Amino acid sequence: QVQLVESGGGLVQAGGSLRLSCAASRRTSRIYAMGYFRQAAGKGREFVAAINWSGVAYASESAKDRFTISRDKANDTVYLQMNSLKPEDTAVYYCAAGYLATMKPSDYPYWGQGTQVTVSS
Repeated sequence: QVQLVESGGGLVQAGGSLRLSCAASRRTSRIYAMGYFRQAAGKGREFVAAINWSGVAYASESAKDRFTISRDKANDTVYLQMNSLKPEDTAVYYCAAGYLATMKPSDYPYWGQGTQVTVSS
């Protein structure tokens, strides 16, 4: 079983930046994609960004100009650099790992515990 350990997150003012990290507990050749989803209070889980084994990255419309996802394959770690944060980015951010870099939460069998990101206005 793969465990994902998340770090980063916290409270930041609008316009600020945060960096999230997610490390897999053990190396496995079966994980080809890693990504981030977020869930705001009272809402469903929303795709943010994902990256496949080749390093090709995908991002949502709301994230593509402000967030950057990157991957350190040697250490099975993925990073989400978030810039120009807005109050509407406030949510619990979840790291996910799976076989394909898709926008669907159901395609990812492994999930981190989530980390809170709060952006104040």
